[in-house]
Parts: sequence; C-alpha cells; structure tokens
Amino acid sequence: MAFHIGGVELQSRFFLGTAGYPSPQVLQQAIASSGTQVVTLSLKRQLAAAGTPNDFYSIIRASGARLLPNTAGCRTAREAVTLARMAREMFDTHWIKLEVIGDDYTLQPDPFELVEAARTLAQEGFEVFPYCTDDLVSCQRLLDAGCRILMPWGAPIGSGQGLLNPTALRTLRARLPGVPLVVDAGIGSPKDAVQAMELGYDAVLVNSAVSQSHDPVKMAQGFRLAVEAGRLAYEAGIMARQEMAVPSTPVTGQPFVL
Repeated sequence: MAFHIGGVELQSRFFLGTAGYPSPQVLQQAIASSGTQVVTLSLKRQLAAAGTPNDFYSIIRASGARLLPNTAGCRTAREAVTLARMAREMFDTHWIKLEVIGDDYTLQPDPFELVEAARTLAQEGFEVFPYCTDDLVSCQRLLDAGCRILMPWGAPIGSGQGLLNPTALRTLRARLPGVPLVVDAGIGSPKDAVQAMELGYDAVLVNSAVSQSHDPVKMAQGFRLAVEAGRLAYEAGIMARQEMAVPSTPVTGQPFVL
C-alpha cells in the first residue's frame, strides 16, 4: 500500500489528528494502534504551552510519525503565513497543513484567503497541504498557486456527517488523476473512511471520530483496518451496480455430469 506524497514514501494511508484525547497516554497508544505515519498538530496549541517543544510534542516525535503542523484557527492569509513560518522554525519541517477559515458556523475555508496564503507559502518552499472544499474550480486555483496536494472536506470539521457530497469528491478524483487527494474533516466512522478510499482517494485524515470515541485506541485500529480495506477494494475493482438481479452462477441450459 506504499504511496508517495510530499516527496515522501509512506506505507500508511491513515493520517491522525492529535487534538481532544483524554490523556497524553491515550494519544500515544492511539498513534501506535493506528499505524499512522503522519500526525497533525496545532501550532496555536504548541504556543499555548510556552512556545517551545513540550511533552506533548515529545510523544509525537517518539512515535516515529511525521509531523504535519497546521494553521487551525487562522482567519486571514497573513496570519496563516506567519504561523506556517513559525512552524517551520519550531518543528524543522517544510510540511504545513494550511487552514484559513471563512465562516465560524461551518468552519468552511475561505477560498480567496486560502489561495493567497498557499501561493506565498509555495513560493517560500513549503509543501502545502490545503484544507479546502470539494469545489473543483477552487481546487484548481490551489494547484495553480503551487500546491501539489489537496485536502478536500467530507463534511464540516468535527461534524461526523461522513461524505456529504460523494459525487463532487468522485469528480475531483476523476478530473485530478495525478494529484494526491486526502479527505479531511467530517469523517465520523470507519465506514466513511472505506467510502473515501473506494472513491480512489489517497488517504484520509481523522481526528474527532477517534479522540472523542469511548475507546480511542480501538477506534484508531478500526480506522486503520477500514482504510486498508477501502484501498484494497479500490485497487481490486469494485463491481458495478445492477438494476436487476444477476445470477452469480451462470446457467448454460446444458446438463453436465461431474
């Protein structure tokens, strides 16, 4: 299941968020159970802890997973660019999950500020992972701005509604065949991850559905298996739906003797 994204080869297609776990120990166990090789981290949370790497950051580093800092909470391109630059200095990585929120109710990204920030960061050598909607034109503008990866939402952040518009996601996959696509936000259960992977997406990012479950460690394992199953199904080729019943054992009309 190895694939390349951001110039790195990964074995796991399951990206894991690190917010909202009941304890650092549970987070550590969930990361191990998930098999993830990429975890996200809010820079604003890190700054709230005196602005230097702390025990929380040490847990993530000890897991061996690659860190993907994000600009969660930003409302303007300028603010997001500033946080991205700080993240590069603090965590020694040019990867950045770019978030620029345009609406406080839906937490929908601002397409204009997002493109502006993406263009600036791409020019500065960042590998930008933009959190975006499933709108094809907005995604194309992000690619024009220098992004090589897209992270379209399945549904509003933390809503657990699953893939609200699979048709739009399917269109993105068909129109952007060479672009790594990661479904980000709104996934509520492992079945949503299976659906995303069956559409041909390269990975999924999950946070709340794992951290807010009764047993984050078991849920992380469940998502790991779901991502693997969905990808295997996509690669194997999913049977087409039929309007009528089709016999699984064809009848030729000729008797035969074993």
